[in-house]
Amino acid sequence: MDRLDELEAQSVFILREAYNRIEPLAMLWSLGKDSNVMLWLARKAFFGHVPFPVMHVDTGKKFKEMYEFRDRYAKEWKLDFLREECPSIDTVDASLPPAARSAARKTEGLRQAIAKHELKAVIAGIRRDEQATRAKERVFSPRDETGQWDFRDQPPEFWDQYKTDFPPGAHIRIHPLLHWTELDIWLYTRREGIPIVPLYLARDGKRYRSLGDQDITNPVDSDADTIDDIIAELQTTNTAERAGRAMDHEREDAFERLRATGYM
Repeated sequence: MDRLDELEAQSVFILREAYNRIEPLAMLWSLGKDSNVMLWLARKAFFGHVPFPVMHVDTGKKFKEMYEFRDRYAKEWKLDFLREECPSIDTVDASLPPAARSAARKTEGLRQAIAKHELKAVIAGIRRDEQATRAKERVFSPRDETGQWDFRDQPPEFWDQYKTDFPPGAHIRIHPLLHWTELDIWLYTRREGIPIVPLYLARDGKRYRSLGDQDITNPVDSDADTIDDIIAELQTTNTAERAGRAMDHEREDAFERLRATGYM
């Protein structure tokens, strides 16, 4: 097998292991390149049918292209689709910087959705290479009853041996893409012909490398208007993937504070 085959096989194993060992669970769908790959892998893992709900925790501030993409493929892929709204920004920690505070709405929205659907676990499309705090994650990552994540106390995962038996009250985040890189995501997207939100492709010298809310996400300079061009660009660029995310330019501890309290 080549690298993409190995990545695919490992992620499919994680998804099947999660479905077999933990219930009830749902998959989080942010509509971006990573969660689209994750959803594609789930469809492969279960022979075209995703056997658990696919949930979008919606801030109401996504780009219209993202909503159009969601509505189209939720129907085409016959997903058990859930849309859950985020609370008002007035309900989140006022001590956070502005962009992090806006992003924190998703944390509270997710917490409410987990409680509403009584979910034991959620599957999320994060990668270790995205951000330093995410590099501390595990594939099967336990949280406490309130969603708090203690990154200093995570189970070992040597040789792809995953802990899937957790005490009552624990909530689990499952990360089947943790071992992928941004370049892997695009190589696999090209190989599989996975649909993408068109904002990833350059227009007038700008494109989005990472998609979030309209008011806290900015495009980067780029002429990459095809997936082939994106792959070539990633092989030479020194620009960080999340350079367009306002939150990543705020206080260093803001992201870690969000992650500790349940941010995806």
